[in-house]
Amino acid sequence: MIRGWLVARPEPGNGRTAARLRERAGIGRDVVQLPLFAVGPVAWQAPVPEAFDALLLTSANALRHGGDALAALHALPVVAVGAATAAAAVAAGFTVAVTGEADAAAAIARARRQGLTRLLWLAGRDHDPGTAAAVADRRVVYASEPLRIAPALLAAAIDRLVLLHSARAARRFAALVDDAGLDRRRIGIAALSPVVGAAAGTGWRVAASSAVPNDEALVAAALALADQPAIDHPPGAGDKRA
Repeated sequence: MIRGWLVARPEPGNGRTAARLRERAGIGRDVVQLPLFAVGPVAWQAPVPEAFDALLLTSANALRHGGDALAALHALPVVAVGAATAAAAVAAGFTVAVTGEADAAAAIARARRQGLTRLLWLAGRDHDPGTAAAVADRRVVYASEPLRIAPALLAAAIDRLVLLHSARAARRFAALVDDAGLDRRRIGIAALSPVVGAAAGTGWRVAASSAVPNDEALVAAALALADQPAIDHPPGAGDKRA
């Protein structure tokens, strides 16, 4: 039986995801909050804005941790990877020109169709090299540092569904589970995308990816997955649904 969910993303997103789950969770299931990383600022300098057509934002963390240097870039329109990042950009005083509905590649393609080809990406330290190759320049403005997770805390994942928001979190969670000697067959995972799910590997009790890569869809997938019957795996096997 799935007895609840575990949210592994950093704060403050962790609290928002947990609240969504608690609002819709049934009686007898609970939500455990166990961030694997903590996000903080990185020292950076803004380039000359005239060299670019727009800012690419793939996470609200760029705005949350960008600091005073962001003010130099306010004249640039924003290409946001999704609605949540777009809303954060507006709240920070930026004008949003493009709001994506899938991933960074889709947002970049949409921006190019609007003539925004010289993009400045405000990125995290651990970022996708493919996205970096598709923009004119990037600045690292924040970083996610791993938090120490005691094996006793990690054991809360047993008989729960773990929500994974990034490939980096998926890889670390899988490694922590294996290092702690926990049985993957007693843990389910719900991933933000098939890429994130693949990063977690196989052998889980159940596994699924959200229909679109945003938190609301991931929560919906995690809620639906909790009501599915468990799969009996032979040793070393797993059920992977994309």
